[in-house]
Amino acid sequence: MSLVKKFATVASGTLMSRILGFTREMFMAAALGTGPIADAFNAAFQFPNTFRRLFAEGAFNSAFVPLFAKEIEANGTDGAKRFSEEVFGVLFTTLLTLTIVMELSMPFIVRYAVAPGFSDQPEKFEMTVRLATIMFPYLICMSLAAMMSGMLNSLRRYFAAAVAPVFLNIILIAVLGYAWYYGMTDIDIGYALSWGVLAAGLVQLAIVWGAVRHAGISIGFRRPKLTKNVKRLLLLALPAAVTGGITQINTLVGTAIASGVSSAVSSLAYADRIYQLPLGVVGIAVAIVLLPELARALKAENLAEAENLQNRSVEFTLFLTLPAAAALVVISEPIVRVLYERGQFLATNSTPTVSAILAIFGLGLPAFVLIKAFTPGYFAREDTRTPMIFAAISVAVNLALAIALLPRMGAPGIAVAAVVSGWLNAIMLLFTLVRRGHWGTDKALLKRIPRLLLASGVMGLALWYANDWLAPWLVTGSPLLTKAAALGVMTGGGALVYFAVAFGIGGADIGMVRRNIRRGKEQPDIQNAELD
Repeated sequence: MSLVKKFATVASGTLMSRILGFTREMFMAAALGTGPIADAFNAAFQFPNTFRRLFAEGAFNSAFVPLFAKEIEANGTDGAKRFSEEVFGVLFTTLLTLTIVMELSMPFIVRYAVAPGFSDQPEKFEMTVRLATIMFPYLICMSLAAMMSGMLNSLRRYFAAAVAPVFLNIILIAVLGYAWYYGMTDIDIGYALSWGVLAAGLVQLAIVWGAVRHAGISIGFRRPKLTKNVKRLLLLALPAAVTGGITQINTLVGTAIASGVSSAVSSLAYADRIYQLPLGVVGIAVAIVLLPELARALKAENLAEAENLQNRSVEFTLFLTLPAAAALVVISEPIVRVLYERGQFLATNSTPTVSAILAIFGLGLPAFVLIKAFTPGYFAREDTRTPMIFAAISVAVNLALAIALLPRMGAPGIAVAAVVSGWLNAIMLLFTLVRRGHWGTDKALLKRIPRLLLASGVMGLALWYANDWLAPWLVTGSPLLTKAAALGVMTGGGALVYFAVAFGIGGADIGMVRRNIRRGKEQPDIQNAELD
């Protein structure tokens, strides 16, 4: 299977999840707006969700995957099964202990880490503590699911791990639909959503567990023991979790700081949901697929293939991310109007704030995605320390800027801090790879980047004029179908302009994609042939 097809396999499941995530946020915006219950739920959910993203998109797809892949190469499926059981025993015991400690300490954690700004609002603070207490066991489910997903990715079975998160959104949409139909109060909706999150964790774990068994590996429980392989994993996993989840860590920091401003937490969450679509579909797909492929190329000492994988991944991410970033910057307000402007969201007049945050996030989108493309260059070489240092610097910059900008700019200041820290992290990662000789000069990539930037700029200009022209159909109060149709015309027309310009000036090459797909067809998938 070619690299492009593997990206598409992961991206399709992620895209499904993100689209349903939009639907979920639309329901939530209508039901809760940016009121106190929305703030409480988003702050409470941010805590276990950050851990989920650290494990699912950080530690296990960065530390576990290379070790598991090497175990398969060295000792076959029996060795991989033994290694997985050793890790499972330690991981489950650690997670259970952590969950018990966190549940008992939840008031302290919310007061000093998750939402310190809520401490002077007793009702909101107590609600956040209760909702976080209900949802935190979600961490156990999702961390174990992340391990299973890492195994599936190493076995080149990407779809089950990519599609499992869809069920979180399906369950929460069902909860919100039920709440709307029966007219539940805001407080009851908050509790129902929290129990829905926990139920979704159990469903997602069951899906990937079943997929692993279907792949031929049945995991049993072993007494926790720090074997040599487990120690190696732990040594790599902590810095990998910090590095792979840097965007989520910055989001958690931003949430904690924003909790001192009314409605800021939920405003950031609604904007975050939108820009997570291209970040998830492109960035996470690239990171998941690139890491095991790069690890195999380096193990085989095929440096030319490793270099090609890295450059083509960056080319792919920029080809899809630059136009998405331009669209978020130019037409953020119409996007927010169509997705959220109804019910309680409209009543609280939240559109200007969420639109401003979304436009700022758009400026950082290429950086957030490039971080996902650059870090496998370190993790595949089992170097998790260097990107962890860069991540720590990024978090420190984010924290300092967020504290400085919040009083002047409000919630958009949190977004500015995240964007600046994201670009800083991406630049440090790339510069170090180049300095070490791990990232060679690629003439095709250097030729295409300025052309893709130009194509995105032309598309952004076209969207700016289209937004002005279609303004009468996009104003507050227009029927939803009218606004959606106008936005669809803008985005569809913008996409046509971008692709026409990009292919016309040589920013993209259809022939190259065809050759890559053809090469993928010609090469047998040895790993799956052995395991099926």
